[in-house]
Amino acid sequence: MVPADSAPNQPEIRRGLRERYADVYTPEALAALKALDSWNDARAEVMASRIARRHQRALDRQHIPFLDPDALIARTSIRVQDARDGKFDGSEIPADLQRQWLQGTGPGAKPHASTASSIRNVAYALLSGADGWMFDGEDALGQISTMSLENQRNLKLAFAMDPVFLAAAQTVAGQMNSWADGFFGRPIIDDWRQQLEFTTRIFRPRGLHLDDRHIRRADGSGFSASIVDAALYVVNNHQTLRSQGRSVVLYLPKIQNAEEAAVWNGLLSALEEHIGLPVGTIKVYVLVEQLEASFQLMEIRAALGLHFVGYNTGRWDYIASVSDAVRWDEAFINPNIDAIGMTYGYMRTYEDRVRRAVNTPDRNGRCALWQGGMEPNIPVGTDAGVAASMKRALAGAEREQREGASGKWIAHWKMVHIVRPVWERVGQANQLGRAFEALTYTDQDAADLIALEPAPRTVVGARDLLSVGLQYGNAFGQGLQAAALKPADHFGDDDVLYLMEDMATGEIRLSILWEWLHKGATLTQDDEGAGVVAGDVFDGPLFARLLAEEVDKLQRADNRDVHDASKATTLPIVEVIVRTYVSSSFKAPWYVDLLNINLDNLDLEQGRARIRRYFDAFAADGTRITHNLDFDTPAQERTS
Repeated sequence: MVPADSAPNQPEIRRGLRERYADVYTPEALAALKALDSWNDARAEVMASRIARRHQRALDRQHIPFLDPDALIARTSIRVQDARDGKFDGSEIPADLQRQWLQGTGPGAKPHASTASSIRNVAYALLSGADGWMFDGEDALGQISTMSLENQRNLKLAFAMDPVFLAAAQTVAGQMNSWADGFFGRPIIDDWRQQLEFTTRIFRPRGLHLDDRHIRRADGSGFSASIVDAALYVVNNHQTLRSQGRSVVLYLPKIQNAEEAAVWNGLLSALEEHIGLPVGTIKVYVLVEQLEASFQLMEIRAALGLHFVGYNTGRWDYIASVSDAVRWDEAFINPNIDAIGMTYGYMRTYEDRVRRAVNTPDRNGRCALWQGGMEPNIPVGTDAGVAASMKRALAGAEREQREGASGKWIAHWKMVHIVRPVWERVGQANQLGRAFEALTYTDQDAADLIALEPAPRTVVGARDLLSVGLQYGNAFGQGLQAAALKPADHFGDDDVLYLMEDMATGEIRLSILWEWLHKGATLTQDDEGAGVVAGDVFDGPLFARLLAEEVDKLQRADNRDVHDASKATTLPIVEVIVRTYVSSSFKAPWYVDLLNINLDNLDLEQGRARIRRYFDAFAADGTRITHNLDFDTPAQERTS
């Protein structure tokens, strides 16, 4: 076996990639990774603690509690009550983050594409008119082959206004205006070069729970994807961004508690020190997408200190985390996914706690930003379908603005000029410091964070969960972690719009299916076609039958909805993953784990073996297999 590219005490790089991506794996970037190597230990400790805490709470049948107010936040010298009272130093909000009415999200690369083609993703983003764009290295970025490195390369080229990017941007601007002329009756870009300067650049690294696919530690163990993503992005772009008067901004995903936030704070401070930046130069938003985080919002703010600028309230991952946290509680069963909006039960409480947390001032009187949730619609379909969907999108944006959000997310550039007028009409840059009641930490507060409300639970809802969960896993395997999807029963019906979905949509769908099956969920409506009457239980035979039917629909779908090449490759593997995940007597913590270990694998039997290996390891001692099983096979030689 030929060893990976490495030097003594230097993290190893998969063979052949250092040369192919020398502009990403620069000497400065590799030096930063070496300097941050020890933070892998802290990352491993908090991840082990996370799994142990999850396991123990299930054994004890204990819901998540609030922290002891007299305790110190782990890995800090900050007392919990002091954090809650704002007795810490937070960050000033930089000028380029003061107004973030619309933030777009999406990757800066696409699969199986040349740089000239792939970099068009960045052009669409920076020409969109969004106040900020979160270029995704996580849930929306495909991880097949070397996409994570192509994403980093494209961002570096684009931010530096490299000629390959400018050529793409000029072409894209014309295409965007052509669409806008048809949709709005006017162009949306006057001067494309000037428009490129408008949007704040933001990056989302992968979460602490994931390993990088192309770098591992010198001892052969996994290297944190969070460290790799943050280091490569910051080292390769901070000089360009700062020379342009821009902030260096990250979105931090999947933080579960304040101790994990403290690890992030430490590694970001170490990165700043290594490259000679003042502590607090790197600014971070935190996505609140884990239930436990809602119990520790002020503590997370305090732990991130001078780095923290705001929270984002997402929908999908948060629902999945609630389902996972109470998987042992037979009384907690979610309804259909489309019933769980931001005004539903526990979601309403979660959003309310976030807005109260960001508007609690620190000791210097500084508040923080709240960025509202994702608008997944794309205005493509029939006139009636688009009109109905855009009406819902605007209503959602107006509600969030009224509730105190300083802006929201959109998943496609076409939505920017549709939703932006909601904030333009109000006119104020943000809602920093808007008065809300102070956060409280009572038993009722804890109960409200898992409060259910009556809502339908139907066969149609189960088909939605299965169809989109399968399609998403299949798209993931094809390198499309951001994909336009809808249930198979609506293929060909352009009144029903496709929604932009990322990894989170898969996580929640499989979580709810597991919940329904293992808690004996009762269905609330008759379904003659499925032979179900209200009150029937969602059981194993019904799940198996619906799964087979939904897979068959995908196999028969045309190439527009399901890539023909996937039907004998990635789709059968995903079918096994979904069946195994949902049927398993214990709930796997992450759907993404099972997809990751099958990236670039097109062999069904090998897929079955990897899935069994994962479940056996987790059942034995809580071990998650997160490293790249194909690390020793050079990326460019991987063919099956």
